[in-house]
Amino acid sequence: MDKANCRDKSMIELNDEYYMNLAIEEAKKAYEIDEIPIGAIIVSNDKIIGRGYNRKESDKDATLHAEMIAIREACQCVGGWRIPNATMYVTLEPCSMCAGALVQARVNRLVIALKDEKTGACGTVLNIVRYEKFNHMVDVKFGVMEDEAYYLLRTFFDNLRKRKKEKRELLYNKQANIDF
Repeated sequence: MDKANCRDKSMIELNDEYYMNLAIEEAKKAYEIDEIPIGAIIVSNDKIIGRGYNRKESDKDATLHAEMIAIREACQCVGGWRIPNATMYVTLEPCSMCAGALVQARVNRLVIALKDEKTGACGTVLNIVRYEKFNHMVDVKFGVMEDEAYYLLRTFFDNLRKRKKEKRELLYNKQANIDF
């Protein structure tokens, strides 16, 4: 590999971190409204054309994953359902619904912070984005800013468990104080 290619690779890695940081900022918006903190950004020609964060619980809609929201916004931005020459940055590996939407939208590249060992459909549990019989495959890169994404998810679920425990204890104490 010559020096020019090394520089190009370094620039791609710097861009990946820059845009993943923006996806993490989207995830923090979900965290603030008590949603699972997942964020997504779609970039084409160094311009953000789509962004999203989880709103499934808030809006009572199973399709409002960060990735789906970002894809919808990107499609509106480009004026069509295909968004080629685009990269999605997402803080957690997409599920099968979102992975299928990435294939359908013809996204070229997917950069993922953290693998999802339970429902990841981009190589961990399933591999929808690289399925050879589909007419499009997405290039995937894992591990960009993995620690930051993990910390955000871990903090969210630790706080959720703590709130549930406090709620159970409060309910138990109320029941224990009832006089019969």
